Amino acid sequence: MITRPLLLLDVDGPLNPYDAKPERRPDGYQTHRMRPTGWKQHERRKPLRVWLNPDHGPTLLALPFDLVWATTWGHEANEFIAPQIGLPELPVIEWPANAREAAPAGTFWKTPQVVEYAAGRPFAWLDDDIDLHDKHYVATHHDGPALLHWVSPRKGLLPHDLEALTAWSEKPTKPVALW
Repeated sequence: MITRPLLLLDVDGPLNPYDAKPERRPDGYQTHRMRPTGWKQHERRKPLRVWLNPDHGPTLLALPFDLVWATTWGHEANEFIAPQIGLPELPVIEWPANAREAAPAGTFWKTPQVVEYAAGRPFAWLDDDIDLHDKHYVATHHDGPALLHWVSPRKGLLPHDLEALTAWSEKPTKPVALW
């Protein structure tokens, strides 16, 4: 049996272009007001504004990957995000309480847990906080193919991002250790 690669999804940045100009919602996105657990502590504030594109769910499901949430939204991504974009309930990477402090210097705090979750299985990861340190970490700590794909938090997931995922899925490669 051939195992499909994982597609690890961050919410804020790739699916919610939070850094777009506040007065200019990107084309194809709809505005949602949400109060995830972390936001409830700010009762006086307006609900969190989240921009989501309903086309992203079916598009992501059509890709040859097994989808997994890799987001600080945690299980709330299944409650708040998935229904808005047409995704089923997905597995969630659990972040240890000390994840932010435990990551190697220069490495995004999610990276070690992503590698541990993948456990050698091929994966692609969409996030707006990955850089060369993370690619180096994955190249030296993950035995399988991996694609770390940065998505602009100003623009969100675009056709060229989906094309990169499709191309990589056809010939998965291991990242190169850069130093």
